[in-house]
Amino acid sequence: MRKNQNFEIDYNVFDDLYNEICFTDKYLSMKEHIAHSDVSTYDHSVRVARECYKYAVTNEIDCDLKALVKAALLHDYYLYDWHKTPKFTFHGFKHALTAARNAEKDYGLTPKEKNIIESHMFPLNPLHLPRCKEAWILIRFDRRCSLAEIFAQKEKGTV
Repeated sequence: MRKNQNFEIDYNVFDDLYNEICFTDKYLSMKEHIAHSDVSTYDHSVRVARECYKYAVTNEIDCDLKALVKAALLHDYYLYDWHKTPKFTFHGFKHALTAARNAEKDYGLTPKEKNIIESHMFPLNPLHLPRCKEAWILIRFDRRCSLAEIFAQKEKGTV
């Protein structure tokens, strides 16, 4: 665990993947879909990816940073607003697989990246177990960011 609080994080790996993925029309369309409260899936996914990256680098976690960041950026790449689409009643159980399928088609995924995305809602999708530390990191920070987004709205009194 890094003890130096003044540690400067090099965001080059993060920035390269962000620039490669986040400026496509489909990815930008995520700004129109709500993830939690009033936070778009775009903002949520970028926030989660940034937090995963920051955690892994700051704590010198021996992991595949590129796979972690790419999967985190694409973990909610389901491309619909689940609040407005009644046929997606089981969104929490299914969206990880939809996101992985869309990401595979549009960006290509390694088997590790696919597992990270498909397992990010574990244990809601028990057939897709997290098989690497990158998946567990994404699970941790997706939950942390989701809860922060939800409770920020509750504090504002708008939920």
